[in-house]
Amino acid sequence: MSQTPLTQLGPLSVADFLQGYWQREAIFLPATLPDFRSPLTPEELAGLALEEEVESRLITHSDESPWQLENGPFAESRFLSLPSQPWTLLIQAVDQLIPDVHQLLQKFRFIPSWRLDDIMVSYAPTGGSVGPHFDYYDVFLLQGAGKREWQIGQQCDSNSPTLEGTPLNILKEFKAQQRFTAGPGDIVYIPPGTAHWGTALDDDCITYSIGFRAPSVADIFDDLSQDIASRLSNDQRYRDAQPLGFTNPGEIDTTSLKQLRQLIEEQLSDQALSSWFGRYMTTPKYPELCPDPEAIEIAQMQTWIDSERWAQQAPEARFSYLEQGDSARLFVNGEEYSCSPSFARTLCNRTAYCLAELSDPAERHLLLELFSLQQLELCDEADG
Repeated sequence: MSQTPLTQLGPLSVADFLQGYWQREAIFLPATLPDFRSPLTPEELAGLALEEEVESRLITHSDESPWQLENGPFAESRFLSLPSQPWTLLIQAVDQLIPDVHQLLQKFRFIPSWRLDDIMVSYAPTGGSVGPHFDYYDVFLLQGAGKREWQIGQQCDSNSPTLEGTPLNILKEFKAQQRFTAGPGDIVYIPPGTAHWGTALDDDCITYSIGFRAPSVADIFDDLSQDIASRLSNDQRYRDAQPLGFTNPGEIDTTSLKQLRQLIEEQLSDQALSSWFGRYMTTPKYPELCPDPEAIEIAQMQTWIDSERWAQQAPEARFSYLEQGDSARLFVNGEEYSCSPSFARTLCNRTAYCLAELSDPAERHLLLELFSLQQLELCDEADG
């Protein structure tokens, strides 16, 4: 599968889609990937659900017990005793497990790669569904096999009523406004907050959900404040501005509040904020899927770097960068490195590159470190 980002989404150019629909309105995008065929079978998905490090879920539904959730890993016997009522199996981060699915993720790099999250793959026999719900992030729902009916509903938020008696956030009310039937290669785009409800129409239904990172403001403040606090010493404390006299000892005056704001703003320099953000947005969501650093002989890695071999980002690695004049900051899996802008652009904007292009002595140590951490890996030129 080509790793070139899409330029056309069904009837729309990517530019028209971004201008008219992205984070605004749901849309059905037929035949976006007309030749796409699921690289996974239902049996292979069930096999992944047996693995300890893989996040998997099983959702069953009946009138007596609506939308019940079981978390994996599962025993093989569980799949031999599935109920007759509809069910759905969901596997997270399949792009980090299956190379062909990782290549699929590259098709959506018309959105900044630091916004891409992971690909969840679901299988359901006829009638299987996860119920009417909404997400807080954008998602492209690519049909990989079989057919699925999608109903698009109303806009929702945290105040939208949900059903009791289930651990899932199933909407109590769903008002269908659009209906689509998706076959292999069709995509349904759902923006944040839009209710949707997918139901398998046959026993071959496999759907690939390409999701995007959208941290809550609460999570941003929580992580940022911890990052700032970790860099401060106990000597740094609040101090009063030059007092002019306190006539009302119980009052918190505006001068004190201004002093407090200045103290906070001093810790929010552009340098500090961008450094934190780069590390935060490249931190792996599933670190347990990242391989341990490998003891590769330095001489062997040096041979790779001096050769015409090709390399690419490892499936588990997240790369982003920030340019600052003649230098750049490279962010990989939550760590920060200094390098040249050209080096950062090559590593982050391209899916594969000849190592001879990156043989600048100034970047040699960094290349060796990325290889030893298995964040870069060798590949065939054809993969690029």
